[in-house]
Amino acid sequence: QVYKGLDIITNKVSPQEQRLCTHHMISFVDPLVSNYTVVDFRDKAVPLISFHIFARDKIPIVVGGTNYYIESLLWKVLINTKEKPSTAPRPASDRKVELEQLDSAELHRRLSRVDPEMAAKLHPHDKRKVARSLQVFEETGIPHSEILHQQQEEEGGGPLGGPLKYPHSCILWLHADQAALDARLERRVDDMVAAGLLEELRDFHRRYNQEKVAENRQDYQHGIFQSIGFKEFHEYLVSEGNCSPETSALLLEKGIQALKQVTKRYARRQNKWVRNRFLKRPGPNVPPVYGLEVSDLQRWEEDVLKPALAIVESFIQGREPPAEPLRMEHDEKENKRSHRVCELCDRLIIGDREWAAHTRSKSHLHHLKKRRKLEASGRAGGTVGDSGDAETSVEDGSLPLP
Repeated sequence: QVYKGLDIITNKVSPQEQRLCTHHMISFVDPLVSNYTVVDFRDKAVPLISFHIFARDKIPIVVGGTNYYIESLLWKVLINTKEKPSTAPRPASDRKVELEQLDSAELHRRLSRVDPEMAAKLHPHDKRKVARSLQVFEETGIPHSEILHQQQEEEGGGPLGGPLKYPHSCILWLHADQAALDARLERRVDDMVAAGLLEELRDFHRRYNQEKVAENRQDYQHGIFQSIGFKEFHEYLVSEGNCSPETSALLLEKGIQALKQVTKRYARRQNKWVRNRFLKRPGPNVPPVYGLEVSDLQRWEEDVLKPALAIVESFIQGREPPAEPLRMEHDEKENKRSHRVCELCDRLIIGDREWAAHTRSKSHLHHLKKRRKLEASGRAGGTVGDSGDAETSVEDGSLPLP
């Protein structure tokens, strides 16, 4: 939503709603800026909170969205490597983007040489995080892991980051039954199409994207083009006018269904982030999280609005809120950085929870079933195969070994 234009695809709050109270951080970055980062977001948002909202005795309400950006406002967790925010197109190269062009194995080898601790924590195929850690070292001269340790050791810091910036904060988590949420997200996509989504994407493609596609320079990994909706309609947009109406209609429907699927998948990731980062986050520097059930919109007043107002009012007045914050047990024995190799799938899995997920995944179970069939046929034929250590991951989030 920081990018100018594209109001439908980015689900911007309507002009009518914006007139009800002052909104910030909307529509101020040129769409062609490809290196706008969470650091830029934080560097603009924090002064707004301090000097434009708190200074007027108002309360900032941070709405998301992208929880990683919310974390950047709550905790001291980011590292500056830029001289100034990127709010206009500029030809200067982005070192992280340059590093991401390298082979995954080579990237990981470079990081292992300068920061073996961080290299051990990151999956070799996670090019973005590996490139970011290399960028931090190149531009600061200090290993990324060392800077993170310094943040954690500051007063008020904890295992996952530096101190909480605003001690009197609370998080309101609106969550819904999965089936109700999925149906609502599908309707939202239909509403976006009805509101003119295709015209918006078509216009943006003609003005900004067509030339890049023609020159094979299209990049859906950076800037506004990362937004859900661009990749999904790429085939439809580039073939429009160059194929039969029947083919165009099929590509359009394919794009709409893909948008619905990726939107639902993103919502699941958002909920998982809240559980793992806000509810299971160890240490004392975590704001309380209050759950608000939004499955039944007919009960919005009773289940959402009134409880939320009561909680916020209690915080303002320094009283205990009438609701109990959500709590999740944190497994002290869980190792988030454990390394296991699934020889059956030829994959490296990092983290106990990820390993448990992998051993229940469709991909792993498929390979396990295939292995057992081979073993059975081998025994029937009088041969014995290597059964392997076949432990059995939900959706498989692992990556193949380099």
